[in-house]
Amino acid sequence: MANALRTQGQQHAPLSLSPLLREQDFGPFLVVNGLIDLKEMLRCKADARRSRASFTEILYASGLIDPRLLVEAEASFRGLTRADLASHPADPALAALCDPAFWLKHSAIPWGWYEDTLLIAVSDPASFATLAKALPPILQSAKPVLALQSEIDASIAAIFREELTARASARVPESESCRTWGRTPQRRITLLSIGLLALMAAVVLWPKVIVSALVLWAIFAMALSALHKISAVFAFLAFPDPPSEPPSELAQMPRILVLVPLFREPEIAQVLVRRISRLTYPKHLLDVVLVLEETDTITRDALENASFPPWMRKIIVPDGQPRTKPRAMNYALDFCQGDIIGIWDAEDAPEPHQLDLVAEKFRTAPPDLVCLQGALDFYNPKQNWLARCFTIEYASWFRTVLPGLCRLGFAIPLGGTTLFFRRDVLEQLGGWDAHNVTEDADLGFRLARHGYRTGMIATATGEEANCKAWPWVKQRSRWLKGYMVTYLVAMRSPVRLWRELGAWKFFGFQTHFITALSQFLLAPLLWSFWLIFFGLAHPLDGLVPREWILTMGMFFLGFECITVAIGAISVARPEHRHLLPWVPTLHLYFPMATLAAYKALWELLVAPFYWDKTTHGLSLTAGGKKAGASLDASQSP
Repeated sequence: MANALRTQGQQHAPLSLSPLLREQDFGPFLVVNGLIDLKEMLRCKADARRSRASFTEILYASGLIDPRLLVEAEASFRGLTRADLASHPADPALAALCDPAFWLKHSAIPWGWYEDTLLIAVSDPASFATLAKALPPILQSAKPVLALQSEIDASIAAIFREELTARASARVPESESCRTWGRTPQRRITLLSIGLLALMAAVVLWPKVIVSALVLWAIFAMALSALHKISAVFAFLAFPDPPSEPPSELAQMPRILVLVPLFREPEIAQVLVRRISRLTYPKHLLDVVLVLEETDTITRDALENASFPPWMRKIIVPDGQPRTKPRAMNYALDFCQGDIIGIWDAEDAPEPHQLDLVAEKFRTAPPDLVCLQGALDFYNPKQNWLARCFTIEYASWFRTVLPGLCRLGFAIPLGGTTLFFRRDVLEQLGGWDAHNVTEDADLGFRLARHGYRTGMIATATGEEANCKAWPWVKQRSRWLKGYMVTYLVAMRSPVRLWRELGAWKFFGFQTHFITALSQFLLAPLLWSFWLIFFGLAHPLDGLVPREWILTMGMFFLGFECITVAIGAISVARPEHRHLLPWVPTLHLYFPMATLAAYKALWELLVAPFYWDKTTHGLSLTAGGKKAGASLDASQSP
């Protein structure tokens, strides 16, 4: 190793920090050596003056020069050694003297000794002075060598594999995580089993009393849900958001990193690259990371020969437990450098100007607004009836109810994609709970518990509607199981939750979770009221007065009308108007969620951390191909 370092060290002039200050001369150096032409250099220099990025970063993002050739040229220009970390790996013993977070923060790794000088590989030599001041005393005599960012990241990932893998599973404090459930599975199963058996025994012993109580609770939850939704709709209609201001040309734009978790997505991978490439945000301030599981050879093979732009890269997540999307994102978060962290799903098609709007919104927002949620829409609503109803449901939630809840001052559950966070706050909260299968809903309320707000932003991302019955049930069961987990974790200490959220948001939290879970689990009791509208006897006849049954039946019918009305309001806009005739069929759509709720309840008992994978790419085959194609065409620049 020492001989290899000496050999490489002799390729350049003696090590010195003085060339690090000659950034303005690097452009002409590249032109003189025929690596770029004068016009390209001047354009990159102009972009550097207008942004926070350096000339080298802009040149790298532009794809005008091969990254390996660029780093070799920069090493030659600065009189530094080009560290080949693949052929001569970094020294694990030296790296272990600092926490991996330190090396990740500074994008550096100790390479080894050259004579009496410690060489540290860095991707940006201009940042070495800051790094040198933060080094422990034993490493103070270090000098820089140059390596690619990807090489440094790969070295850190290899040296600290076990530590980073363990950290990804346990970033969130135990008091706010459900991971402790895995330590006592028998206790959890026993307690939940006793509860279910007690309920079943009560139904057998006192059927009329228990059924009456459950019906009354279902009616109460339904009425509370109606109040919740009606209030949100009125807030949405009465207090519209001001029109979005165009991004200021004078404002300094932030660095944005977007995580795109992929798992068993061979069909969608190539389409994803094409859709994200349409973004108008400056590419030198953009880093799109495809997060891949180590065990997912299907997707990795599909992307092996894909052509990626320089601002898009892959991170391989080491295998570990639980094998979930939030754990993968936690791992990738350590390798992120952006000021804003965003999330897209594998099948997403974001609007081209989405990131420009996000940057401007954060620039003008108060410090406590740390998360932005965009609207989610579907690009295959015409594929079948299920896709149409799913689109109506999403339009109701993301276009009407969710903005209304924000305007009422409630904390909101997040949607899992088209999310953008201030990086410092996301890290402060520990990222995502790796064991919660609806990490988005959990994080939305954890933000509120720590005094932060989430806002809606007027941009939409096209997704693929889950348009087959059993995959839809599996996806919805995962969401509902996550809701159950999120509620149980937050309610470990109701008093603490009250203090953290305040009375108003605490009320909104209870209303949201109790009504959602109660309605799906107790829906069969509510469906029984359809009997009275067909002139049939109701099971409660003789147990409660007929007038009460009729009153409850009218409540139920009124709630169904409210659901239809909200759906109609939400799809009245031109792009969704063709869905209006299908809104009344939601009565036949939502019963599937009851099946999903019972599946979720069973999994909460036996497999709370199991991630039921959603199948993507269904619209790319046969019937859905036209929908995907039309979307791509409509977003072409």
